[in-house]
Amino acid sequence: MRMTIEERIRQTEERLKQLKAKRQQIEARKRAAEAKAKRAADTRKKILIGAAVLAMVQRGDWKEEYLLEIMDYALSRADDRALFGLGPKKEPGTY
Repeated sequence: MRMTIEERIRQTEERLKQLKAKRQQIEARKRAAEAKAKRAADTRKKILIGAAVLAMVQRGDWKEEYLLEIMDYALSRADDRALFGLGPKKEPGTY
């Protein structure tokens, strides 16, 4: 039994639809992998920067007070601040 032209067109369109969906999945996985690699690189940079600053403080090339000032300004979460011996963050305008 031969297929009519309409049936062949329908099958071809369905196959095209499936292939487009597969391409979208592949592209989504690729974007997700790129985003994950970017986050990992960003995290590694932060770790290396922290290690370099700590080494400078330990060698005496940089005053620990400078580091604590930066951390006091940058950190807002209580558990993060506690790691550096900092008290609760003061609200702007309070003394």
